[in-house]
Amino acid sequence: MSNQLAPKLVVEFIGTFAFVFIGAGAAAVIGDGVGLPGIAAIALAHGLAIMAFAFAYGPVSGGHMNPAVTIGVLAAGAMDSITAIGYVLSQLVGGIAGALLLRIVLGGTATGLGTPALAHNLALGSMSLTVTPVAGFIIEAVLAFFLVTVVLSTAVAGRAGSLAPLAIGMTLTFNILMGGALTGAPFNPARALGPMVATGRFADAWLYLVAPVVGAIVAAAVHSGLVLITREGRRADTVAATPAE
Repeated sequence: MSNQLAPKLVVEFIGTFAFVFIGAGAAAVIGDGVGLPGIAAIALAHGLAIMAFAFAYGPVSGGHMNPAVTIGVLAAGAMDSITAIGYVLSQLVGGIAGALLLRIVLGGTATGLGTPALAHNLALGSMSLTVTPVAGFIIEAVLAFFLVTVVLSTAVAGRAGSLAPLAIGMTLTFNILMGGALTGAPFNPARALGPMVATGRFADAWLYLVAPVVGAIVAAAVHSGLVLITREGRRADTVAATPAE
């Protein structure tokens, strides 16, 4: 392992560990069926945690703390495959470690430890809603698409400067406000897998592991396409503005 890669893997482990411990911990403590105020608190816990550690570790590793983000950055051509593999492994191990520590401090698995689950008979006014695996897959993929789009357009492209972690934390927050009651809204394989390992509950694990990656790859493709179109447009404007000799 190179001396340059080692600190990146360490901070990705710590950041993901903290994100799962705080985010999943908040979900476990607040519990299910708490309505919008509870979901808002859980969303803020996740959003503030990711924002804080993105500010802290962004200059070191980019502050991904999410395998889907790393795969999206890789697909956009902004990092190499060896580094990406290291990031994903560090994030998965960090997420599992954070969830296992939650199991120790909260005692057992009765709280669910923030394990995501598809909604069943969710009360929506006078009706109830059950989220199917297909609908859940789409929701998780779309939420990951939003997050990775913001990461690529701010932190990677450098458009938001030092405020990129703020934009990323806000995106995480409003994503969970929308999807928290429907899928648990991890849109992060490490955030989903950690509590699953700690509780032994692997219902719809494939969905939570695959859907965010699909959303991330689509976000990378859209981002790359927009960058190409923008460059071609600028080139055409430059040519048009150049006086003929």
